[in-house]
Amino acid sequence: MELLVATKNKGKIKEFENMFKDLDIRIKTLYDYDIPEIEETGSTFFDNALIKAKAGYEISGIMTIADDSGLEVEVLDNKPGVYSARFGGEALTDKDRFYYLLEQMKKSTNRVARFKTTIVLYNGNESEIEEFTGVWEGEILESPIGENGFGYDPVFYDKNLKLSAAQLSPEQKREVSHRGKAMKLFFEKFHLKS
Repeated sequence: MELLVATKNKGKIKEFENMFKDLDIRIKTLYDYDIPEIEETGSTFFDNALIKAKAGYEISGIMTIADDSGLEVEVLDNKPGVYSARFGGEALTDKDRFYYLLEQMKKSTNRVARFKTTIVLYNGNESEIEEFTGVWEGEILESPIGENGFGYDPVFYDKNLKLSAAQLSPEQKREVSHRGKAMKLFFEKFHLKS
């Protein structure tokens, strides 16, 4: 079986490939098709995931999974949220972006934050859209720690594990992360072994 993961985000692709590695599912991505990144114009994680899943299906003709995720920081009124990948400006790198976030929070003692993701599965039938949401509670560190992961991982701290997201192995991250939790619901729904 083929499944399109509708993204060009290499960090997300790596995580999805890791989650599906033991299943008889061949992962394809937007890199397999001659198209740009799909524009996210929705106001919620679900809206953006659905936009990407539908666009991916229309391009590929195969079942498509897409996610939209982001970081919600309590003291910033849950920003950057759906704008996490563009927070501080389109031209910033991941590293620039998390340093921009730290600058916004430098006077705050409230470091509470969460990663959220919504994953949508689309097969061309509007009445069979599947949605899976996961949340990872944590807090924002004052400086980055760790080399793994991508995005805001170096500044996101898991209080239970006492490690940043960037200090976790792919297997550890899969167990506790927002995307891992959403995919666990996906695997349970379709009786797949994760």
